Amino acid sequence: MILSRAKPVVTDGTKKSTSRKEIPKLEDFLEKRDYTGALTLLEYNRNDQNSINTDLWIGYCAFHLGDYKRATKVYENMRKKGNTSVDLATNLACCYFYLGMYPEALNVVEESPDSRLKIRILFHLSHKMGDEKKLMEYHQMLEDVIEDQLCLASIHYLRAHYQEAIDIYKKILLENRLYNGSAAQAEMKQLMEQTSSSFSFGHDLIRHNIVVFRGGEGALQVLPSLVDVIPEARLNLVIYYLKQNEVREAFELIKDLEPAVPQEYILKGVVNAAIGQETGSRENIKTAQQYFQLVGSSVSECDTIPGRQCMASCFFLFRQFEEVLVYLHSIKSYYFNEDVFNFNYGQAKTAAGYFKEAEDAFLMIRNERYKNDYVYISLLSYCYIMNKKAQLAWELYLKMETSNESFNLLLLIANTCYKVGEFWHAAKAFDMLERMDPSPEHWEGKRGACCGTFQYIVAGKQPKELLPDVIQLLRNTNNSQVEQISRVMRKWGKDNRINF
Repeated sequence: MILSRAKPVVTDGTKKSTSRKEIPKLEDFLEKRDYTGALTLLEYNRNDQNSINTDLWIGYCAFHLGDYKRATKVYENMRKKGNTSVDLATNLACCYFYLGMYPEALNVVEESPDSRLKIRILFHLSHKMGDEKKLMEYHQMLEDVIEDQLCLASIHYLRAHYQEAIDIYKKILLENRLYNGSAAQAEMKQLMEQTSSSFSFGHDLIRHNIVVFRGGEGALQVLPSLVDVIPEARLNLVIYYLKQNEVREAFELIKDLEPAVPQEYILKGVVNAAIGQETGSRENIKTAQQYFQLVGSSVSECDTIPGRQCMASCFFLFRQFEEVLVYLHSIKSYYFNEDVFNFNYGQAKTAAGYFKEAEDAFLMIRNERYKNDYVYISLLSYCYIMNKKAQLAWELYLKMETSNESFNLLLLIANTCYKVGEFWHAAKAFDMLERMDPSPEHWEGKRGACCGTFQYIVAGKQPKELLPDVIQLLRNTNNSQVEQISRVMRKWGKDNRINF
């Protein structure tokens, strides 16, 4: 795409003095990559210079400013006028490519004379148009020069061959280390501030990357318009929706995507698992299992962290929690402080019966969204009870507002505490349940828990000062059995000098 141009000639090492400021030359602007300045100068001098050469440079500057439509119009007008400039067809093909007009780009570039740029364009077009045979053919024609190698690295990246792309970039950096960190940052800042056409691929890519670097900030303002421009934009928007717990929006965006690389299989698996759990769809859960197993068992991914996560997710959906823990144990050191990992790890530990480790995992979570989730609260409560800390589970209930979830948590506390012999907290929970729903089952649970608590008091496992509270709980129920049970308890209390 680079047009040939003459460089300024220096006749000697001294500068000629001048009393007036010289008008900048086109070469000065181009050396500084100031294409806006160059374009302004070209338009100012348009009538005084060779119109053909000027039009070529205008197209060149418009292209580098990302104004591909204007560059296209310039080159198309030149072709209509019968211009036969050697680079014209190739330059027009580049414009068509950046506008996403791939068939038009192919038709034009095939007319152009052979060049290194032509091979690179055809290489990219083969990828975009899914022609694997042609892709390999043009791959073989690439040479060990920086332009060809950058082209190859970009194709590796687009095909998710990240290690191959990294290897090429590292080699190029070793041979062409033009910037230090500060200079690179300054260059990025200049690119960010540059105002150019909305059709600028480079500008769109920078906007996309800024959203990613900022953890999704501004995603809804930037990513939707880039979904069909930058391949990763769709995936990153799906990730944003998942983080915002907008599962249905994520599903709608990815449901028609045919995954081709591990990252796409993983993300589609995650979305199907989420929508399946939200709607109770076995079909979505099955699809998620298949995607996770496909990635986790593949030769290329089985020993990677994402691959092991996939196998853990697959077994999680199959409810085979010992197998889940095998894979999560192997990557735990990489995600020690990650809330999502600890949430899943805690769930698997709870299901497998390792309540102490599950409690530790849940307590490491800091994200309030997870800590307010009923699954988190109920499982942590269950772990507390199984770890003989029923009071902490009761305190979790007291912090909740009245709702169906708080009622369900009360049921869990009542039944689990009863099962493990935490009778006092079971009695309090059944008493609350009976007030909300005076059913025989809740009375029977409270009666048994109060009697169990009394037995502990008699055996010295609970303080005898607790007995008046137990009797008061019984009296909250209007039942003929209350007086008989209370009479036995009061008699024992008086014999043991308890003040009622």
